[in-house]
Amino acid sequence: MNVLDTLTSLDKLRTIPKQKLPVLAQEVREFLISKISLSGGHLGPNLGIVELTIALHRVFDSPRDAIIFDTGHQTYVHKILTGRSKEFASLRRLGGLSGYPSTSESPHDLVENSHASTALSYADGIAKAFQLQGSRRHVVAVVGDGALTGGMAWEAMNNIAENSQPVVIVLNDNGRSYAPTTGGLGAHLANLRLDHANSSVFDKLGLQYLGPFDGHDVEMLERAFRQALELEKSVVVHCLTIKGKGYPAAELDFLDHHHTVPAAGAAPLLTWTDVFASEITQIATEKDNVVCITAAMLEPVGLGLFAASFPDRVFDVGIAEQHAVTSAAGMAIAGLHPVVPIFSTFIGRAFDQILLDVALHRLPVTFVLDHAGVTDADGASHHGMWDTAILSVVPGLRIAAPRDEVELRRALREAVDFTDGPTAIRFPRAPVQKRIAAAAHRDAYDVLLTSSSRNCLIIAVGALAANCTAAAEILAAQNIDVTVINPLWIAPLDPALQQLAVEYQSVFVVEDGVETGGLGMRLVHAMAGSRPDCVIQTLDLSLRFLAHGSREEILCANDLHAEGIANRVRIALQA
Repeated sequence: MNVLDTLTSLDKLRTIPKQKLPVLAQEVREFLISKISLSGGHLGPNLGIVELTIALHRVFDSPRDAIIFDTGHQTYVHKILTGRSKEFASLRRLGGLSGYPSTSESPHDLVENSHASTALSYADGIAKAFQLQGSRRHVVAVVGDGALTGGMAWEAMNNIAENSQPVVIVLNDNGRSYAPTTGGLGAHLANLRLDHANSSVFDKLGLQYLGPFDGHDVEMLERAFRQALELEKSVVVHCLTIKGKGYPAAELDFLDHHHTVPAAGAAPLLTWTDVFASEITQIATEKDNVVCITAAMLEPVGLGLFAASFPDRVFDVGIAEQHAVTSAAGMAIAGLHPVVPIFSTFIGRAFDQILLDVALHRLPVTFVLDHAGVTDADGASHHGMWDTAILSVVPGLRIAAPRDEVELRRALREAVDFTDGPTAIRFPRAPVQKRIAAAAHRDAYDVLLTSSSRNCLIIAVGALAANCTAAAEILAAQNIDVTVINPLWIAPLDPALQQLAVEYQSVFVVEDGVETGGLGMRLVHAMAGSRPDCVIQTLDLSLRFLAHGSREEILCANDLHAEGIANRVRIALQA
């Protein structure tokens, strides 16, 4: 029996002889490689944190001691050590193990965090609570150097430095987020690696600084963590790790060190992100005022090609969405047209900046919301289902939801040509629809399918257009005539949609966001009183946190696949 198989509890982990710890680390890496290569998921970050996680659980007593991991995709090793190794076959699958910490899975997961730069604030609050309760429990926050580029982390450290209840900040420094860590912080940490005698920024904040330590030496890390506890004050323990450690393919992948890998058998297909990548690069060859800003996600949001072509016109600001947006505002004030590609789930972090720093000044900034709607295996914190609810209240902000590759290219060009305020374009993490032909074109929408009657109208939003046309074909086979239209720009509400809707007895708006703030609800409000006999129904995502699973499974569970849409329309018409 190998060492990993003997781990029946954390108490057992603490009794493993020191000479067997390298064997355990190797077995954990082999386990990760074998499981994640099948399920897909975050491989590189977890390969790099194996020894660090082992040392944490040998020194600290989880869950009595609070251990919070920032950007929770680095918790696979933590899950293995806390008794979930047998569930890894279900990793990131519907009903299976989450790819992030999950309070429903284990008492060792205190928070369900997957957005970066949050762990230190959680730790600050937990430490203050422990102090008020008279508890001597320890609080540990594991934060990467990439996450420290987020302003929220520094807001937390500013407070932690004054806490009388100590917090142990474990800095997992691999020099990267997705890409190399940017800015002055990255340079400062690099200096600390080279010259241990340098004064650190953490010391100047009032935090004790220890390190740097070899993040792949369990014994050294255990001594460092115990030293931190003996100081009885808030401490930064600087640990140097290698992303993708122990797996040559990951270590030599200089793009992102196998940050994420696809599930086995997943064939590469042209994605919405790929189309954006090619089109924005082409636009930049034609318009020298177009620049791009990314919050530490150059490759994931499709800016690799742009950066290779225009290295001086792309800016990686680190995991700092708020700064990214207001920096874009400054560029727009100075005459540029900034394009800010960002995962939809992260746009809420910069709402205040979009509202008051960009929209208030009617600045031409384009936000490209990748991973909009249902995202798949990343789960509740990553579904991009809130963006239209958040952004539809911003005065002057135009939102586009293209249905296919051609419309995405069109939307992007219209957005960068618009000079009287901000724009946003949303699309999912999925293979792109190459072309859904229109039967007729109107100023505010395209007609995808027509019927002779004015009984039923389906307004298909964005990438759900294909499902809506398929649903209409199912209904046509049941002798139910349906007209399907697709507006490219979904906010503000175009009066032409209201004028068309009043011609029909029943209107169904199908969209992959929450009802609140969606196109359907805004249409309902606009038509209130004008056609009380017109039934408008919204087919959308429930106002709740959705679990992880494939995009198809989640759409099906919410009746947003072709059969589900057809069934809901038929039932409503027969009522």
